[in-house]
Amino acid sequence: MYLALIVMLILSEDDFFCKIIHETMINDVCWLDNDRPIREISLGGLCVMVFVRTVHKNAIRMRDRYLHTNCLAALANMSSCFKNLSPTVCQKLVSLLELLTKRHVKLVEQMRLSSEQEPADQKSLCYHDDITALEEGIRTLLEIINSALCANLRNNPHLIYTLLYHRCLFDSYQHHPMFQDLLKNIMLVISHFSSKVVHVKAGDGGAMMEVIEKEAVVLPTDRLTKFPELRFRYVEDENTVDFFVPYVWRLTMQHSTIIFDSARVKLFNAQMLSTTS
Repeated sequence: MYLALIVMLILSEDDFFCKIIHETMINDVCWLDNDRPIREISLGGLCVMVFVRTVHKNAIRMRDRYLHTNCLAALANMSSCFKNLSPTVCQKLVSLLELLTKRHVKLVEQMRLSSEQEPADQKSLCYHDDITALEEGIRTLLEIINSALCANLRNNPHLIYTLLYHRCLFDSYQHHPMFQDLLKNIMLVISHFSSKVVHVKAGDGGAMMEVIEKEAVVLPTDRLTKFPELRFRYVEDENTVDFFVPYVWRLTMQHSTIIFDSARVKLFNAQMLSTTS
């Protein structure tokens, strides 16, 4: 999984790759989401869905910061090319933001209660580290949404619709100093489109989407504050040889037609590999 993630992060550094995957459509992907069957999705939308699900699962179970950081970095690299994201992808993206926010609120409260009961200890330091990691994740997701709105507002009506639906979530960030600068564009978009759909009958999603699509074309994007382009690059760790060399040789031994003497292999347990295969 880590190797696949590294490859995707490196590919996401290429603007042409990001552009093409969001213009390449895939059909018959009902298997992707049991709750909301998806008939068609872009390859880019599929990548966004996979990264978002990975971060979501990681936040709940594994809490692997390396996995968390690199998934968000790949999403950030692709964000300026987000185009025609499906409703399900937009919902998953904002739901991830909601999950991290709830965990952040919960941990802040736990740290407050812990500090009242006893002086600062190792547990408080752990709380602080977890809260900092969550704040970084929330900020990156807000940067991703900002980037998508600034670069491709008219091509992301479903993202706008999802932002309107979750307005209360974004209202909650306005008093947090770490997020205030990123809320200006998001709240401007929410306020503008809210005023345009105010007369649409409640529950009429189709009519609301028509209004959003029409307004997205005419809203001047120069009203949005421009931020530096999100650009993350894969930086190789000093000790990657310890992982990659045995891994590549294991694959070579397992899948090539070359015969190796497993008893003489020292990089990894080749005899166990030959037994399982």
